[in-house]
Amino acid sequence: MITLWHYLAVAAALFGIGLVGFLTRRNMITMFLCAEMMFQGVAINFAAFGRYHGNLQGQAFVLFIIAVAACEAGIALALFLTLYRRGKSLDASDWQSLREAGVPPVIDTEPLPTEVTVPDDLLAPAGVRPTPVKAEEPANV
Repeated sequence: MITLWHYLAVAAALFGIGLVGFLTRRNMITMFLCAEMMFQGVAINFAAFGRYHGNLQGQAFVLFIIAVAACEAGIALALFLTLYRRGKSLDASDWQSLREAGVPPVIDTEPLPTEVTVPDDLLAPAGVRPTPVKAEEPANV
């Protein structure tokens, strides 16, 4: 039989995984999804206690959590799109300019590695006929 403690364990696991993910990740979309996971852990907790006490107050709180999460998702998506268009990055440490006035910047001790892009010489630009590739000569061993 599933008891209250089973629901609380699942809710605690969801909240814990979300908290660890939020604190360790730097991508803003991943941080947002981890915050949503924490919301779901709290929602399970409210629903379980509402069921345990035999009233509907927990379910009412869950409806409010779902409504707030839906509004948050819309605002967060608009914010992510705007930030990405401005800086071409969603790394949370790159957005030091958004801090409050008078707050010193946080020095990132472990910056993200820069991506090295290697151009693909085999592909021609759009609208240009590709040149034939010369066969490489076998290596003398």
